[in-house]
Amino acid sequence: MRVYIAGPYTQGDVAVNVRLAIEAATEIADLGHSPMVPHLFHFWHLHEPRPYEEWMRIDLDWLLAAEALVRLPGESRGADIECAAAKENGIPVYRGVESFRQARDLP
Repeated sequence: MRVYIAGPYTQGDVAVNVRLAIEAATEIADLGHSPMVPHLFHFWHLHEPRPYEEWMRIDLDWLLAAEALVRLPGESRGADIECAAAKENGIPVYRGVESFRQARDLP
């Protein structure tokens, strides 16, 4: 299953937020799924900065290819937009990796 990771990026410590998204993605990958981590665009942005709106456009394009969204805890305008887009497009939204794991009946 393609699983989009949504969560804080600019609120708080960006490095911590990227690490937490990677950790969530690792758990999801270990369950046999294919996570998409938009937080990794951080490294692209460091090399070739783009406006926020362009990153959101790219993120939302990838989100539409997902079969689920896992929302990480924390305040995030972008993640809230992604969750709303997922719901509008019939993509299930899970609150955290544990919620995803339980809903999928995984150990």
